[in-house]
Amino acid sequence: MALSINEIKSGVTILVNNEVYVVVEAQHVKPGKGSAFVRARLRNMKNNNIQELTFRGVETIEPAFVEERKLQYQYSAGGLYHFMDQETFEEVPVAEERIEDKVKFLKDNLEVLGYFFKGETLSINLPNFIEFTIIHTEPGIKGDTAKSGTKPAEIDTGANVQVPLFIGEGDKIKVDTRTGSYVERVN
Repeated sequence: MALSINEIKSGVTILVNNEVYVVVEAQHVKPGKGSAFVRARLRNMKNNNIQELTFRGVETIEPAFVEERKLQYQYSAGGLYHFMDQETFEEVPVAEERIEDKVKFLKDNLEVLGYFFKGETLSINLPNFIEFTIIHTEPGIKGDTAKSGTKPAEIDTGANVQVPLFIGEGDKIKVDTRTGSYVERVN
């Protein structure tokens, strides 16, 4: 069951050269002369590379049926990160290259979304905002704004985040996992 170019829109997952891509942006073009086509920006679900492709009306586009499952982080060992499937309670090992820079925000028992294609793990998606505890930071000096009012702080997963000067050790903060930036202090 191939897709037509009319069905290409943001969020659709397709197969291109046996790789799974999600359509980030699609522009349908109907020139005055010639047949219609679609210019699409695609993101590879394994390595997050962006690619731009043009699909003509006669091309067959294979859909990719990507399964989304709720997972819970358990532990890491030997370059593998182990998650538990929330529905079947099976252990799902995920290679470190599928998680990439998200490793620094993984906490025990954190619930994440896993994307699978034909039983293979494509990627893991963290919640947008996660609460962490500051385990080490230098005390802020009152009136010191030469550094634009932020300082480095180590959170309970070992990652470093820039925080405002008033944040101290033991404070709980909310971090945006997409950018790795401080959002707010949590009481």
